[in-house]
Amino acid sequence: MDAFTAGLLQRIRTTESDLTRARETGDDFLADVEQGELDDLHRLAAEHGVKIGSSGV
Repeated sequence: MDAFTAGLLQRIRTTESDLTRARETGDDFLADVEQGELDDLHRLAAEHGVKIGSSGV
């Protein structure tokens, strides 16, 4: 696995964790921000052929 792929997958894992935390604490604004970031990361992964499992990374 190259550095780009490893870094992207790590960012996805971190963002998923941050999104879960935002939802659990009821921070709707932060949840929206994190969801947008996660959507962008998934798009970037797809554009570069990085495989992501069905339940995240």
